[in-house]
Amino acid sequence: MPVKERLTRREFVQMGGAAALVLAAPSGADALMSKETSNAEGRQSPNARSVWDLGTLKWQVCGFAPFLWGVDKCTDIHQAPDAEVGPIDAPVPGSVQKALLNAGIIPDWNVGLNAREVEWVENRDWIYQTQLPDEWLREGTRLRLRCGGLDYAGSILLNGASVLDFEGSFTPYEVDLKPHLKPSGNLLQIWFQQSPRWLGQFGHTSRMKEEKPRFNYSWDWTSRLVQIGIWDSVTLEVVREAEIGKIRCIPRLSLDSITGNLQFSATTTGGKLLEVALKDGNRVLRKQTVAVGEGAAELSWDHLPVELWWPNGLGKQTLYDLHIRLLDEQNQLIDSRMLRVGFRHIEWKRTRGAAENAHPYLCVVNGKELFLFGVNWTPILPNFADVQREDYTKRIAVYRDIGVNVLRVWGGGFPERQWLFDLCDENGFLVWQEFPLSSSGLDNYPPADETSIRRLSEVAESYIQRLQHHTSLALWCGGNELQDDLAGHVSSDPTLTIEHHPLIERLREIVQQHDPGRYFVPTSPFGPIGSFTRQTCGENKHEDVHGPWTFDGPVDGAWRDLWQHDDAMFHSEMGAPSASPAAMIRRFRGNLPAVPGTHSNPLWNRQPWWIEWPKFALEKGREPASLEEFVTWSQKRQADALTLAVSAMKSRFPACGGVILWMGHDCFPCTANTSIVDFDGEPKPAAMALKNVIRKA
Repeated sequence: MPVKERLTRREFVQMGGAAALVLAAPSGADALMSKETSNAEGRQSPNARSVWDLGTLKWQVCGFAPFLWGVDKCTDIHQAPDAEVGPIDAPVPGSVQKALLNAGIIPDWNVGLNAREVEWVENRDWIYQTQLPDEWLREGTRLRLRCGGLDYAGSILLNGASVLDFEGSFTPYEVDLKPHLKPSGNLLQIWFQQSPRWLGQFGHTSRMKEEKPRFNYSWDWTSRLVQIGIWDSVTLEVVREAEIGKIRCIPRLSLDSITGNLQFSATTTGGKLLEVALKDGNRVLRKQTVAVGEGAAELSWDHLPVELWWPNGLGKQTLYDLHIRLLDEQNQLIDSRMLRVGFRHIEWKRTRGAAENAHPYLCVVNGKELFLFGVNWTPILPNFADVQREDYTKRIAVYRDIGVNVLRVWGGGFPERQWLFDLCDENGFLVWQEFPLSSSGLDNYPPADETSIRRLSEVAESYIQRLQHHTSLALWCGGNELQDDLAGHVSSDPTLTIEHHPLIERLREIVQQHDPGRYFVPTSPFGPIGSFTRQTCGENKHEDVHGPWTFDGPVDGAWRDLWQHDDAMFHSEMGAPSASPAAMIRRFRGNLPAVPGTHSNPLWNRQPWWIEWPKFALEKGREPASLEEFVTWSQKRQADALTLAVSAMKSRFPACGGVILWMGHDCFPCTANTSIVDFDGEPKPAAMALKNVIRKA
């Protein structure tokens, strides 16, 4: 039977995609081979599934003029005479840009205006390649290559022939390499084509249909660095007979009995029995074995004797291990998975004094009303493929210390590594998770054509499959600042009518189908009026609102007056700017002057929204004497402004459900921004001042 050489994206999705990828991927790249079943109790079948981490191999990358690599008859980049760049070593996961930086080919884009000097990277084709060891390929009926995150589009090739086309950064990909192998010397390559030209902060949301993170194209808090590369793990799974497929796990808490209940299902191919056990360390709380038949194996447990999971500041974050084991006819282990779960109850109520038709923005956890205080989570780096777990842990530790209990994972970023959600489970951060949609200014109307709705539906299902078991996940959101404002569709309430957009309706249906019980909000902000201003206070139109992010005059002026009249039910974005530390500004200034901090200085004008040097001059009647004087004034101004605003919102609780600051941490060494944590992951004075507000009883 002839082998089809290429699978389209549509065929891949119809096959079931790689929905269980993150659940199945091994951890610990220091070991070449991960036997996922090796630590499980009982005998292991000779047919057990095993996984190789391809990140442990030597990878190299090469750059070509677009499509020129395909003209060359040579497939090995070491023998390609027409390559412009390389081959150079390339860590996997990792970005092309970081590999080029490591090789000394491009300058550090964080310094001065160097980001402009590396934009040529976007305009090349790039080929990653590695040699697959022969000993990895001798067993198994299938050899499934799994790519957790590819940014953005191209093809996976084996021995020069394409085996899978891919397009989109938000979903994983998989393909069986077995039919395409040679007896030895198999060359694996991943080709990345040129990136889309523009997906940045401004434009038309209705026309932005590429599934690639938009923030890379420049935002008010980062310069342009359009990442290309492999942003998540690449593994090779040896599947011999049977395996566990998609898993659905919904842990909940019964408030009546203060016990846990768990709904579980899993698809399998082959095998005889599925054994599921909930454990607290070595102690088994519940265990059940079900026969594997057609469709999904299912079970439902009630009255589990569990401790509650609490958000940060309210109690412990108790987590349990759910072990899933697939057995053969001799009760030998074929495949296994392990999920960490917690048990809590979340409901959303209307804030005190809200109208009966208002949307619910008061979070009630385990029966206790909770003032939500958090930050908007944006990617740690524009080259997010190169972020390490310790980069996450450092920032999470800062947020936990100051009292954060919610993170809004913003819709202009990427799906984030599993590290983030594991850390949220462990540290008591509720997650407001957005699907990858964002406003654009010229129109904020999501794509409405059938192809876009289908593709974004697939993305949403992938997000849910990856994340729905996480205890920290509190709600799903359609996207950032979406409105029904396309010409011909404008209404008097553009933020509310977006709920009836066909894509938003479809996203709601997907959440209800695949993650029932979790709250879905169409967009953020959401309500009759999306922007929070003094002029609209008192009209009972502020539900979830955005803004402001800056102000004129002293903190005790119009800023104080605004917060004395606050009537919003929730603030999912607001902030105030401050400068980065003086030493950081000098470290990344390059050959540009550190002062003055005005639009006339290209260093400060990289992110021109947050220029406050003239405000110092107005307040003091003179120019700052030094960069240090300005930074001290700026950071104190931010700290005073945010503590005043958050104190006012907290005093209104439960009439105000909470606040999520824009933003948490810098992903670029901005001279100034609204972040409360700088580019190095260190808290600014505002973060420590807010700690006193939140931690105070």
